[in-house]
Amino acid sequence: MSATLLFWSLSLAQVLLALAMAAAVYRMIKGPRAQDRVLSLDSLYVNAMLMLVVFGIRSGTTHYFEAALIIGVLGFTSSVALAKFLMRGEVIE
Repeated sequence: MSATLLFWSLSLAQVLLALAMAAAVYRMIKGPRAQDRVLSLDSLYVNAMLMLVVFGIRSGTTHYFEAALIIGVLGFTSSVALAKFLMRGEVIE
């Protein structure tokens, strides 16, 4: 019973994360301001990171977890760079 429950839970998580990613892409395209686009990009990379974690749980390999860590670090630095650019107009002072 627990294997069946895990299978359906992971499948539901993947479907919901895919819907969240689609909503983030829609907001990134239709966002009225640049701040909305940056927030949707943040949401998109967090959802992609979580999708890789779900794939890693389903497959049982650690490669997906390492890729999720890389996406998390690169997403954070890109968010900081975009926020700094929107506030000051330049990234490097």
